[in-house]
Amino acid sequence: MTKKPSYSEESIKVLKGLEPVKERPGMYTRTDSPTHIIQEVIDNAADEALGGHATQIDVQIHPDHSITVRDNGRGIPTGLHPIEQIPVIELVFTQLHAGGKFNKKDGNGAYAFSGGLHGVGVSVTNALSTRLEVSVKREGKISRIVFAHGEVLEPLHEIGKCSPKDTGTEIRVYPDPKYFEQANYNLTELERLLRAKAVLLQGVSVSLTRHIKGQPENTAHTQTWHYPQGLRSYLADLLVNAQEIAPIFASENHISGSHEDFREGEGAAFALTWLEEGSCANESYVNLIPTPLGGTHEAGLKQATFNAVNNFINHHNLLLRGVKLQSDDVFSRVAFVLSARVLDPQFQGQTKDKLTNRDALKLVATVCADPLELWLNQNVEIGKKIADLAIKQAQARMRSVKKVEKKKGSGVAVLPGKLTDCESEDVRENELFLVEGDSAGGSAKLARDKRFQAVLPLRGKVLNSFEIHKDQLFGNAEIHDISVAIGVDPHGANDDVDLSGLRYGKIAILSDADVDGAHIQVLLLTLFYRHFPKLVANGNIYVAQPPLFRVDVNAQGKNKPARKLYALDENELKAILERLSSEKIRENGFSISRFKGLGEMNPDQLKDTTLHPDTRRLLQVQIPTQDTAHTETVFLKLMGKGEAASRRAWMEAEGDKAEGDI
Repeated sequence: MTKKPSYSEESIKVLKGLEPVKERPGMYTRTDSPTHIIQEVIDNAADEALGGHATQIDVQIHPDHSITVRDNGRGIPTGLHPIEQIPVIELVFTQLHAGGKFNKKDGNGAYAFSGGLHGVGVSVTNALSTRLEVSVKREGKISRIVFAHGEVLEPLHEIGKCSPKDTGTEIRVYPDPKYFEQANYNLTELERLLRAKAVLLQGVSVSLTRHIKGQPENTAHTQTWHYPQGLRSYLADLLVNAQEIAPIFASENHISGSHEDFREGEGAAFALTWLEEGSCANESYVNLIPTPLGGTHEAGLKQATFNAVNNFINHHNLLLRGVKLQSDDVFSRVAFVLSARVLDPQFQGQTKDKLTNRDALKLVATVCADPLELWLNQNVEIGKKIADLAIKQAQARMRSVKKVEKKKGSGVAVLPGKLTDCESEDVRENELFLVEGDSAGGSAKLARDKRFQAVLPLRGKVLNSFEIHKDQLFGNAEIHDISVAIGVDPHGANDDVDLSGLRYGKIAILSDADVDGAHIQVLLLTLFYRHFPKLVANGNIYVAQPPLFRVDVNAQGKNKPARKLYALDENELKAILERLSSEKIRENGFSISRFKGLGEMNPDQLKDTTLHPDTRRLLQVQIPTQDTAHTETVFLKLMGKGEAASRRAWMEAEGDKAEGDI
């Protein structure tokens, strides 16, 4: 008989310093290769250049696979921290949440605009490296400190003198291969990152030096990027073989002076054009940080472009009768490069792939719309070409909708009475939210965009349909209503099913962020997995993620209005509280509310957090091809009627990992 592990005071382990990073590196960085931990160092050098303190960034890959990043910025401070009483340079590399990018709004911060938020960047690099060497030129002295596996190996010491005007930082990193899937850097990604820095930092020269395999070690190949015309010339390089219907338009606009919604210096620079055909090159950045998954700043440019082109079409009376223009008709053929400046950017995850600030959408839309509309009206012939392309896109979209309608059978199913349908007939655009309870359904109906979002409230918990035959499903009223509403009959994985009747491109499960809500989620996912597998395979099924907590921050003087912050779970709430603490907001300066359910949210809150396409969190349900057998096993164990024994064994083995909502 195996001895059960004991659970006592000694079982609790406290991770200190950089131990959390070593224990769970994937929480702090991408672990496919060391490229991202090097990007953290490059981003710090770029932030120096963004502030106007550096004109040169050099990166060198050495034959021993280490990498050096150097800049001629101000140099990391080497004096003692006034509170911690250890050298600041040591603090930056050995403590999480230590950096000069927190106190931006009070005017005392070292960086007004930066990609760094939480002060975890270079400390993560240090934690995941076998060795890290830092040399700093500052105040006429050259100082050096060396780390090994995140710990100080050589304390800070002076190694020479330099001119007081000669300043900068040089960091050499030796990534630890055990933390990464592959030890090699992604050179394509590194080159793209450095070239983008040169584009976005006019007047700054960026270089990459590396040794070519098969050549002597003392020979190296150096690439240098310098773009005097900035975004315009960069986009032209990206579109070297593309067919453009308009010349590239570029503009840079930032807030100057006082503004009721935005801070001085915030704004955006962009270059865009329209392509006749071919793939569109689209890149976006926030404070020089690449955002490959886009975010609210891209949504702002999309809104600005649609408004400018739509106003031009209306002004010149170009729209044909019966044609209604949508934003995708205008923006789907746009190639663009966007660089936004946001005072306090909020990203989705530490890898900063997507911007989530809601006010960034309004910021970019505000500063980009007027110059683009002015350009269109100053170049009427070009504007008419763009308008003609957008109108053709709208006509093609409307034709595709009519084709779908013709494939539908002559028999008409009566839609459920509790379904609040949408106005659009475009299946690709339409969304259906399956909402837990009538109360939440009422809030969702008021919060939705009635043009393309529909709501179907569900009463109680849906039947566990894992072992129910598809012919018996319609005996359950909720499942019957779901099937009729989406326009597809239940089917098996190998059935030849007709999806031409599908009425919604996205079908989203929207339940409370608690244990009951999770149970309803599982029951609905079981229904779609077992009886609507084609919808899962086609990517039509989604899970909405409403927040569990709301933090109301009181106004902090005239320049700091009241804010509402939302947290998906306890971890996000903890991160918000840490941010408020770093902003020196006392505990009596904010209050925390926990939502008991969706019905407790007012429509505006539900819209901002869960329904609006630009600010919501919507997870697509997917089953990787290699995991189909494992997925079937898990569903059988959790939902099978004869699996009580295996469920009990599983709960005994894995139950301690669950988070109870008591």
